[in-house]
Amino acid sequence: MKAMILAAGLGTRLRPLTDDRPKALVEVGGRTLLEITLARLREFGVREVIVNVHHFADMVVEYLKKNDNFGIRIEVSREGELLDTGGGLKKAAWFFLEDSTGHGEPFILHNVDVISTIDLGRMVQVHRENQALATLAVQERKTSRYLLFDENMQLCGRRAGLDGKSEVVLSSAKMQALAFSGVHVISPRIFESMTENGAFSIITSYLRLAVQGEKILGFRADEYYWRDLGRLESVARVEQDAASGLWR
Repeated sequence: MKAMILAAGLGTRLRPLTDDRPKALVEVGGRTLLEITLARLREFGVREVIVNVHHFADMVVEYLKKNDNFGIRIEVSREGELLDTGGGLKKAAWFFLEDSTGHGEPFILHNVDVISTIDLGRMVQVHRENQALATLAVQERKTSRYLLFDENMQLCGRRAGLDGKSEVVLSSAKMQALAFSGVHVISPRIFESMTENGAFSIITSYLRLAVQGEKILGFRADEYYWRDLGRLESVARVEQDAASGLWR
């Protein structure tokens, strides 16, 4: 199975830790975020990974080389300018299409600054059972940006904050606002439909494709541990959680 780790961000909210290193190489409990993410993916059978890089890109390349790619195949996708989640994935499309005609096995897309115990194997299973184009791990928690889902967990819109303006692309009598967790399972046929170019959010593609009748589904991950390492104060909290056995 293949995966992509999104690691090209500047990590500005993690300064000063990212003043001299990329976000992917920030350490938590003696391990880098990149190592932690790779270990999680390997646990679920992933043996081929592509990592996008931009900020201190050479440091990531050297780190992987020094650690012999952690025993798996790892490719690096360099971004001269930040392409956001959608643009970054589209640039790396070749990696997921090299052994197929675009209708092969689903892959995992994972933010490098997310630590969780989400059952990736179960996510993949649900994705396959529903023949979805994309399956997104979501939780009921407070966030600055929500995704909206109907009663069948089909993506139908997004909303900024608790009381912000909603963008509804599919009408539904009952919608639930859930927080996205930065973990996706995606079918490679998505690349046939990614008409956006340059830097763009993959959520933009998801909303457009949902309107076209594609299954963009939510996977409820409320029962699992999840933390976003996007902020400096989160690092100490996650280290405490590891010491308490909430994740490993």
